Amino acid sequence: MAEKNWHAGSTLPIAVQAVACLAGAVTPARAFALSDSFAAPGDLTKLDPSVIWEALIAVIVVCSFLAAIALWIHSSLRRTRRLQLRRNAFVSSAMNNLNQGVVMTDAQRRVIFCNDRYLEIYGLTRSDVRAGMDGRELLALRRKRGVLSASDDEFYDKAASANGLITELPDGRAILVKYFVLPNGGSVATHLDVSEQRRLSRQLASTKQFLESVLDHVPACVAAKSMEDGRYIFANSAYERFWGLSRDFAVGRKARELFAPGSASSIEAADRAALNSPDGQYRNEFEVDRADTRRMVASIRIVVRNESNKPEFLLIVFEDITDRRSLSQELESTKKFLELVVDNIPVALIVEQVKDGRYLLANRSAETILNRRREETTGLTASDIFNAKEARLIIARDEAAIKKRGMITEEHPISTKDGLRLFLTRRATVLNDAGEPQYLIKTHEDVTDRRQTESRMAHMAYHDGLTDLPNRAAFLQALTQMIEACEGTGEEFAVLCVDLDGLKEVNDVFGHALGDKLLIEVAHRLQDSARGGVVARLSGDEFGLIIDGKQPEAGLALARQIGEAVAREFQIDGRPVRAGITTGMSVFPHNGTDGASLLANAGAALFRAKQKSRGTISLYQPEMDQQIRDRRVLHQDLSMAVKNGELSLAFQPQGVAGHSVAESEIIGFEALARWQHPVRGQVSPAEFIPIAEESGLIVEMGEWILREACREAASWPKPLQVAVNLSPAQFMHGDVVGLVHSILIETGLAPGRLELEITEGVLIEDFDRGLALLRRLKALGVRISMDDFGSGYSSLSYLQAFPFDKIKIDRAFIINLGRNPQSAAIVRAVIDLGHGLDMSIIAEGVETVDQLAFLAREGCDGVQGYLLGKPLPIGKYAGLVGRADAMELALKTG
Repeated sequence: MAEKNWHAGSTLPIAVQAVACLAGAVTPARAFALSDSFAAPGDLTKLDPSVIWEALIAVIVVCSFLAAIALWIHSSLRRTRRLQLRRNAFVSSAMNNLNQGVVMTDAQRRVIFCNDRYLEIYGLTRSDVRAGMDGRELLALRRKRGVLSASDDEFYDKAASANGLITELPDGRAILVKYFVLPNGGSVATHLDVSEQRRLSRQLASTKQFLESVLDHVPACVAAKSMEDGRYIFANSAYERFWGLSRDFAVGRKARELFAPGSASSIEAADRAALNSPDGQYRNEFEVDRADTRRMVASIRIVVRNESNKPEFLLIVFEDITDRRSLSQELESTKKFLELVVDNIPVALIVEQVKDGRYLLANRSAETILNRRREETTGLTASDIFNAKEARLIIARDEAAIKKRGMITEEHPISTKDGLRLFLTRRATVLNDAGEPQYLIKTHEDVTDRRQTESRMAHMAYHDGLTDLPNRAAFLQALTQMIEACEGTGEEFAVLCVDLDGLKEVNDVFGHALGDKLLIEVAHRLQDSARGGVVARLSGDEFGLIIDGKQPEAGLALARQIGEAVAREFQIDGRPVRAGITTGMSVFPHNGTDGASLLANAGAALFRAKQKSRGTISLYQPEMDQQIRDRRVLHQDLSMAVKNGELSLAFQPQGVAGHSVAESEIIGFEALARWQHPVRGQVSPAEFIPIAEESGLIVEMGEWILREACREAASWPKPLQVAVNLSPAQFMHGDVVGLVHSILIETGLAPGRLELEITEGVLIEDFDRGLALLRRLKALGVRISMDDFGSGYSSLSYLQAFPFDKIKIDRAFIINLGRNPQSAAIVRAVIDLGHGLDMSIIAEGVETVDQLAFLAREGCDGVQGYLLGKPLPIGKYAGLVGRADAMELALKTG
């Protein structure tokens, strides 16, 4: 009506004004024209009749015009009214067809509109909403009908908030109410039925809780980062336990905001490597700082892509391999995210319901052992999936794990499409709130390759790394077996010690690489000539053979045969190379009844043959005592060497394994003994160290070496490490722990800078005593290193018994890198084994840049060899230890 009144009150005055203007324009003009003919009122009878008619006609015209205008105004008002009605009908129809209820009030809070959906939601009729009813009266009506429990103030406060007000109706429906105040003082309230959304939300929350429960019990740590800013977006409970921080604290932060700088750098470097990898995956092992300890973790990083194949987030799964424990954790905040995490865990994962044994969840990796798609396993039992025999075994193992209510770990073979593979299976029981078993989580990890590596390691313990021949330990075992077989039978056999002539010259002229190839070729010819007999590599250029038959004829015949075989020219890398052999021989039982005696006497015969002439064959004779006498003289001279000041120390650098010499930062030195004899001159350590060990002089000499090395290292301005070899004899005689402790106090050297290198001989003689001494030494704070790893026969068991800080790979495994795939595989296996046991790895005998680069690529921690520097007096390395302020440094010296 306001609009109608507005139109009626505006159009008509305008028309009247127009008529008035028209009349005012016409009449005066005519009046003026007739002014002369008008008379006074008393003279009207004298007016001209034509003038009167003209006036009447004018009046009629004006009245007709006014009537036309009035009709036009009336028609316009009717059209406007019909248009307004159609507009109101359209708006009302649109509002009544909304899926949510709408209520409008004016500035006085009177209800001016409510649509049909509102009435339908609350069970009201149009007649219930009377004219002039205000908002509070409408709320009272709803409260009376039982569809509103909130007070008026609570209703308006919560409905006006950002989240709105949720009203629970008696029939279980949930209505979301939002209230908006309009600028003119009026208001609009919307009422939306959100029952279905709430049901779906609860269902999603239940699914999320189930998957999170599963992931929180997987024995692996899991984290995830946003690809956009590198911030953590998920962390599970195992992740919290490992780092000692809550996931709420970690989520939303970057690595540098959570961890120490060194750990953060390692984590960020691994993240970048994963992003740059072609397949979007990256595996590595590195150390991190956790609280006051350093932990070694093995991780896999996976770039997870969305439906558009664009990187969405970075998934990190890792485990603490310091104590060889498997920890598992999952990251999820939504159902889709949790499923992606489960699918990308690099182990087979199966979740089983305890009450009926049905599989609830299996990831993609599990398809390998299930031999079917994971979607097909949901709801099935082991009996439905596997054959009867396998199913009975699996069910029995599952029941044992459920009964134990803890972790059960075992290894067993499983048939897959790739054949029979060995799997490490872990079973963990998840309890419900009542403490009863609810789920059984099973993980299966393929350890076939790992066990094959361990098998290769066991082979390495008994074989030479370069030639793959049996080593000295294996040769002595074979000797013992031969003696047991021949003892009391009257049978004989010969032991041959063969020394390769010319190896030193080949190394000097062509380099050690070609010399190593020569050793390999010689080993092949020895094996061919022995025709199945025992052939072993005893040392660098010395081989041992065992030959049965009538002696000494059979032994001499074999010696001549292998001499002819080796004398033939070798073609190595296109170069003609010639070599020869010198042979010493002893015969069982005439020259010894135990393996050590036979080998020693064959060695004595070899010594005499070399003294006589290269290329000869010498049989052991009892009169071969001159060598022993010479060794006794050398022993006497050695006993006075320490007192006479003839011994000195040389230091060989040890560096970080960089891709080049320039990148190989020096981190320490190994102290090596040198003897300047007053008559003989420089005596090789290969000569006097064995004499010292056999005679017991090594105890006194070792004490002098240890004291001098610590004294020297304590004087270095730079806190570099110093490594000192300890002989097994030092462990068997005297208080080695007390000696080390007193020397550290005397010299002032920090215990953490001293590294004691031992060989397996320390543990061979008396395992329990040696192990106890090593633990006491480590308690002092010094570092313990396993020297010459792989050259013995039981190194793996020792690594398992004692946590060494470092493993030194023997030179024999390094010299053939780049040419022999087996050598590379063995070195790689040693590095993986050491890192898996949280031990640093250092390689000895590094002499080429290719060897250095290989070791750096494979993650070797340190290197030592002529490439970095020869053993020299410490004065030659003054700049490296910080004694020179300005000095041009050369890593490779001499």
